[in-house]
Amino acid sequence: MKSGDRALLMMGCPEVPVQMAAAIYLSLRLEKAGADVTVAGTDAALKLLKMTDPEGHYIKNTIELDRCIADIVEKKTDYDCCFAFMHNDAGVTYAATMSAISGARMYAVIFGRNAEAVAELVDFPAEKIVAKAVHNPIPLKNKIDRVMG
Repeated sequence: MKSGDRALLMMGCPEVPVQMAAAIYLSLRLEKAGADVTVAGTDAALKLLKMTDPEGHYIKNTIELDRCIADIVEKKTDYDCCFAFMHNDAGVTYAATMSAISGARMYAVIFGRNAEAVAELVDFPAEKIVAKAVHNPIPLKNKIDRVMG
């Protein structure tokens, strides 16, 4: 990651609590590294983000996930790196789609009770960040920190 890079954080269903904390934490880390960060998410995930950070201190740019994918397919935008948060097969499918349509370097941020099983479903090029984390975000934070350097 270098200053000026465009980073995308993809959030799916906000069912697992650690996703929100990890996304806000990663967004801040990337922003401090000089990246222009956009968070794409489902309607529920974006509403939770906006309620958590109502004044936009940590999350500056958001876009609905399907709109983001459409914009990339239509060549309106692309990103240098993409951190795809996933805890189930639907998250893997979204990340696989992004891997196929985008030139972004992919990071699969895998968490939840079945993190290891979900990680086995990732069969596209991506650096995997895997932590069996549900309520406690620290194991996932520590893995993110290792990848971020």
